Amino acid sequence: MDDDIGQRVYSDPVARWFVTEAYRITDTAQLVAAAGEQLVLSGIPLYRLAYFQLTLHPEFQGTAYFWRRGRGIETGTRPHGDNLDSEYRDNPLPIVFEQHKTVRVRLDEVEPQAPLLRQLKDEGATDYVALPLLFTNGHVDALSVVSDRPGGFSSTDLDRMFLLQFAFTRLVEIHSLRDTAANLLDAYVGRAAGRRILAGDVKRGDGQTIEAVIWYCDLRGFTRDSDALPRDTVIALLNDWFDTMGTIVTNAGGEILKFMGDGMLAIFPVPTPADRASTASAAVAAAASAVDAMLVLNRIRAAGNEPTVRFGLALHPGEVMFGNIGASRRLDFTVIGPAVNHAARLEKLCGPLDRTVLLSAAMAALLPEAALEPLGSHRLKDIDQPQEVFGLRGAALPRSAPLSSSSGPRASHSRPA
Repeated sequence: MDDDIGQRVYSDPVARWFVTEAYRITDTAQLVAAAGEQLVLSGIPLYRLAYFQLTLHPEFQGTAYFWRRGRGIETGTRPHGDNLDSEYRDNPLPIVFEQHKTVRVRLDEVEPQAPLLRQLKDEGATDYVALPLLFTNGHVDALSVVSDRPGGFSSTDLDRMFLLQFAFTRLVEIHSLRDTAANLLDAYVGRAAGRRILAGDVKRGDGQTIEAVIWYCDLRGFTRDSDALPRDTVIALLNDWFDTMGTIVTNAGGEILKFMGDGMLAIFPVPTPADRASTASAAVAAAASAVDAMLVLNRIRAAGNEPTVRFGLALHPGEVMFGNIGASRRLDFTVIGPAVNHAARLEKLCGPLDRTVLLSAAMAALLPEAALEPLGSHRLKDIDQPQEVFGLRGAALPRSAPLSSSSGPRASHSRPA
């Protein structure tokens, strides 16, 4: 920004608001809404302000924030692949994102063909301007402003907004980088671990002792099946398996820590000692739902001539260290401790006992006796004494929150797990 632009920007009261007040707003939707209100208060005939943020997220490629005068703020996500949609391609934004050009359409002088512009004109809009927001790392987001005043924006209005574009861009760049970091951490290490990392818990060995129910599940017969199946078939099977189990765990309040080949490690943190029984019940309800969900998934896969899923799941409560483990330059935020090892060893009994879900004695002690089926004492690898093992009586169990629609419907019946 040259000195002349700098002087002109900061002589504007809205620009001063951007650098003295707006930076305090940490929520992007609130920032967009406040910016729209400030522009209207400054005399700019603004009807709609929209910010289009592209980000890195496994489920969607960006978020759109729409503020309308007198109606407040609305947000929506943009799914991956949406930029191939004809409705999107026919609108001005592809030019902004791909060519980094500003687009202006005088809606009171033309009959627009783009669906978005026709809709805005039907609402009474008279002028539409979309422009790129160029970040320091080369990334591009987009902003659009719409007027409903007869004649649209004046040259003075546009000059002011183009200058303010610099201040707005710097603010949303900070928001975008923060949101991308949070999205990636949520996706790759989990929400709780991601929050800890962003808060500065990044030193190797840093962590805290917590109490949790350990959830350890694994596909049965996967190594043999994966050797005989095409790669894409194996990947599709793993995605179905992890999506179903992951949805159930997170819906029930659990935290997925890692995927290990065909296995998944998760925890249900125990907030206080008084919450031990309720946390155990939530984990068991989720396990019962997992059994039901896999029955449904297998019916769907069998109908499509796809291989079905068999799995084992172990639940065990205990204290673990939740924190940074690994090499000096490559860390893993996970849990370690005897409780984790116990759950992993217990899961290996699912095959020999022909059970889908197994509970340790410590887990059984937190549950109603009617929900349990004693299976005797068994030796676990690297554990000196034989351990009591329990199964679940399916008819006595509640079910956790249902799966999302993307994972299929839940079964309506119960069976021993």
